[in-house]
Amino acid sequence: QVQLVESGGGLVQPGGSLRLSCAFSGGLFRIYAMGWYRQAPGKQRELVATITSGGITNYADSVKGRFTISRDNAKKSVYLQMNSLRPEDTAVYYCNANKNFADSWGQGTQVTVSS
Repeated sequence: QVQLVESGGGLVQPGGSLRLSCAFSGGLFRIYAMGWYRQAPGKQRELVATITSGGITNYADSVKGRFTISRDNAKKSVYLQMNSLRPEDTAVYYCNANKNFADSWGQGTQVTVSS
């Protein structure tokens, strides 16, 4: 059973940076597509960024040029580097692992962008 544990969230000022990490266990990491999603209060969960097993990335338009997703197969981890953060980036960020259309989710980490 896949388990995902996120870390790295916190409070940051507008324009600042954070790096989220997601540790994967319980499966063969390198064959999973991985992603980051977020959910703001009162809103639906939305895609932030994904990375395939082959390293192809995809981003929501709202974060293109500011966020970077990456993976380290040796460490069984996926990362989200977030730069130029805005108040509207405030949300709970969730790590996702997908294989054959089956999803696993982490518990989420809070990111708050505020002065």
